[in-house]
Amino acid sequence: MNRRDSLKALGLIAAGSSVMAGACKDDKTNAKKATVNAGDKLPGVQDFEHQRTQELLDETFFTEHEMATITVLADIIIPKDEISGSASEAGVPAFIEFMVKDIPSNQVPMRGGLRWLDIQSQKRFSNPFIKCKKEEQLALVDDIAYPEKAKPEMMQGVAFFTLMRNFTSSGFFTSEMGIKDLGYVGNKPNLWNGVPDDIMIAHGFDPTKFLG
Repeated sequence: MNRRDSLKALGLIAAGSSVMAGACKDDKTNAKKATVNAGDKLPGVQDFEHQRTQELLDETFFTEHEMATITVLADIIIPKDEISGSASEAGVPAFIEFMVKDIPSNQVPMRGGLRWLDIQSQKRFSNPFIKCKKEEQLALVDDIAYPEKAKPEMMQGVAFFTLMRNFTSSGFFTSEMGIKDLGYVGNKPNLWNGVPDDIMIAHGFDPTKFLG
């Protein structure tokens, strides 16, 4: 299954479209996302917002091990394909690190979920998640990626993976790489050459009379 098929199966194509729409509605949140990897103050951002953003960027929440796990998971959700790079190449891990600091209510669910994932990996494969073989990682992800198919004992993992998937899709599809992946071009300047001659003639006008 290639990435496009994977995204379609997980509903992330639709998620990406909704993220784009939502991003346009909240300039404040959009500005914060845009400054994850930037130190310069963006137009329209107030001084206190810029200062808070920089303070959050200077803080560290996830451990190196947690960030490594987030990177592996993000690239499982959105791997590199022939169209664009992977989630990690789009800067998604840094985006997630920033967002859990910006919205602290996500810190416990994310950290707890990462811990749950490692415990499950240790039980099943005798290794933390990032040290498991690729097929072992995918087997565990398959157990928590589809809520309607998941077993009751997997519900904590399902909740975590849903949050992780939402963060990953939001981070990727609001990045430059993700927007290009969607084919979103927005408004572009165009050159107006007037009404085509065939249309003018069809409506009974002589195009030569309208030449400057």
